[in-house]
Amino acid sequence: MPRASGAFTIDGWEPETYDEREGATLSRVHVTKTFHGDLEGTSTTDILTAMAQVEGSAAYVGFERFTGALHGRKGTFVLHHNATGSAGEQSLSWTVLPDSGTGELAGIRGGGHIVKDGGAHTYTLDYDQL
Repeated sequence: MPRASGAFTIDGWEPETYDEREGATLSRVHVTKTFHGDLEGTSTTDILTAMAQVEGSAAYVGFERFTGALHGRKGTFVLHHNATGSAGEQSLSWTVLPDSGTGELAGIRGGGHIVKDGGAHTYTLDYDQL
């Protein structure tokens, strides 16, 4: 199974809190990114976040539409995110929404991880041959 890796920058972060009560704050966030490495392109992401009152304890789910190229093949696909964090431990994974690929990325399937180290974000994506 081929692996894509690289980094991305967060270009825009637009949060909107919709439930702020004791225990956790719930928000919707619209995110824009630029990818570098084996994925070259941009994306828009909408996530739902839950931030507990204990610093570093949080979770999010969301969907991201990537537009660009994967190892030089052009098209789009949708990623499903799932992430949790607590006491310095993080788990950030994503899977390709089956049958969401377009153009030269039609038929893509797979999944991977995001690693956040300080302000830097890196990714891996293991995917089925197209």
